[in-house]
Amino acid sequence: MSTQSPYGLNLGARVQATSTRFAAYVTTAERCAVRLFSNARDVLATYDMKRAGSGVFSLSLPDAGHGTLYKFVLDGREFPDPYARFLPHGVHGPAMVVEPRYVWRCDEWITRPLSQQVIYELHVGAFTAEGTYDAARARLREFKELGVTTLELMPVNAFAGDRGWGYDGVAHFAPFAPYGSPDALRAFVDAAHSVGLTVLLDVVYNHFGPAGNYLSAYSEQYFTSAVKNVWGDAPNFTHPAMRAWVLDNVRYWLEDFRMDGLRLDAAHAIVDPSAKHVLREIVELARSLATPKTLIAEDDRNDPGLVTELGLDAVWADDFHHQARVTLTGERDGYYGAYEAGVAGIARAIQHGWLYEGQVNPTSGKARGKPADTLEGSAFVYCVQNHDQIGNRALGDRLNGKVSLDAYCMLSSVLLFLPMTPLMFMGQEWAASTPFLFFTDHEAELGEQVSKGRREEFKDFSAFSDPDARARIPDPQALDTFERSKLRWQEREFEPHAGVLLLYRALLGLRANDSVLSASTRAQLEARALTDVLMVRRWHGAEQRVLLANFGPEPVAFAELPVPTEARLLLSSSASMPLSLAPACAMIFAAPAPENV
Repeated sequence: MSTQSPYGLNLGARVQATSTRFAAYVTTAERCAVRLFSNARDVLATYDMKRAGSGVFSLSLPDAGHGTLYKFVLDGREFPDPYARFLPHGVHGPAMVVEPRYVWRCDEWITRPLSQQVIYELHVGAFTAEGTYDAARARLREFKELGVTTLELMPVNAFAGDRGWGYDGVAHFAPFAPYGSPDALRAFVDAAHSVGLTVLLDVVYNHFGPAGNYLSAYSEQYFTSAVKNVWGDAPNFTHPAMRAWVLDNVRYWLEDFRMDGLRLDAAHAIVDPSAKHVLREIVELARSLATPKTLIAEDDRNDPGLVTELGLDAVWADDFHHQARVTLTGERDGYYGAYEAGVAGIARAIQHGWLYEGQVNPTSGKARGKPADTLEGSAFVYCVQNHDQIGNRALGDRLNGKVSLDAYCMLSSVLLFLPMTPLMFMGQEWAASTPFLFFTDHEAELGEQVSKGRREEFKDFSAFSDPDARARIPDPQALDTFERSKLRWQEREFEPHAGVLLLYRALLGLRANDSVLSASTRAQLEARALTDVLMVRRWHGAEQRVLLANFGPEPVAFAELPVPTEARLLLSSSASMPLSLAPACAMIFAAPAPENV
């Protein structure tokens, strides 16, 4: 466990040999004290803290060990600790002193290159009926059987209320109490490692949630009005206090909880004019640790510099998803307006990594993207579903609810055939029937604003231009909206879900074990559009694998397609036809590689 911050602040409550040291960085008050509580409301005692220099107040107290509840008092006003390690009574309540007591059972760190990873994104609260780390831990062996290698937890830092996606986090050192204790999270990671799974954590450093963020009460220097984003004043990464806060947090998750890496939310909104960008410093920190860590950015700019200049490992590349979705569904609302339906666009996205390489985006009128020819395939994270592409839809409907099951299985086959790093969203492997809706649990006034704003967000969408249609959008504040988003694991046992699950196991097994798919790189990749048929070819050594996927409404005769001579069928996503490629069907063939490749 990391007990000392390398950035010099050492804030929060830290259990020492015979006492607990409390420390807070304060520039907004002349006096600072620590107040102990017997429960969420009743005060036990208040102790004045002493100035320790550089804006820090500190005090060591005996008999204030693990389980002690406390708040800081600034010039007579109580505030929760923004460095709290646990907030059992919510983000407005007292923090709890935490002495990690978990005994790690798996001493072997799981390290594997991105090229060998299949990421499975999950929301702890909606993954099981119980919505806890312990309940999720009971499902871990099933991931191994499926063929997944890596779990990506949506944010688990504390946020206001009893339910939410986690991107409204305000206490980033405190695991969200309804999911379980900090040691329950450690036990989850430990158990994942014991069955050979890698664990990534989604973290949010571009903004703070609207309720429970008390950093400004301690120092106005944490945020800057000079940089605005959609959430208000942006974090001030030019100030040492905010920079230390972020870097301390990165180290905390990677060392104290043994996370194998981080997914950085909305990296395009992490604005830092410093000589060294904070993202670069995060990379340097991660690279300095004893075990290599994976860093992935969500970023909508199509900027290869995140990898080539800042040093991250990969970036979410959504053009593939958007182009495929528009081709299958014809949707054009919102950002889908920047994509034209057609297999040619899918093939181009695959061949180039993403579609936009500097062209003007018609929905924004601005140039977007740069060529990414130098990036390995594994540096692009591809998906056909993720929490955003489901949950940011008005009805939270999954792709399998919008297209035929055959089309869903076809696109799934394309995803898992490619050398890009595939990401799956929980339940995708059996075409789950449950939606994943946007849900929150804010206090009354803010909750009403969120509910109203959610429906107004879709007023320009054709399906929701009518107020009556918008009224049918589920209320984020309603408990039922959250309950409906929970997976129904029992449906995997019944058709058509059981058949989809078998297909996913076969696809993932082929990806992991096939001599070409497990070894070839982006340099050994060709994607072409043959009218309505997508052809993707990968090769390695003397062997090649060819995928043909029919996005059109009619069968296409094999005689019209470049099926290799001596080809043998490895897998078909749906019932095959004897002489033709059926509509909404993908087929994967093995054959000798041509001599000229």
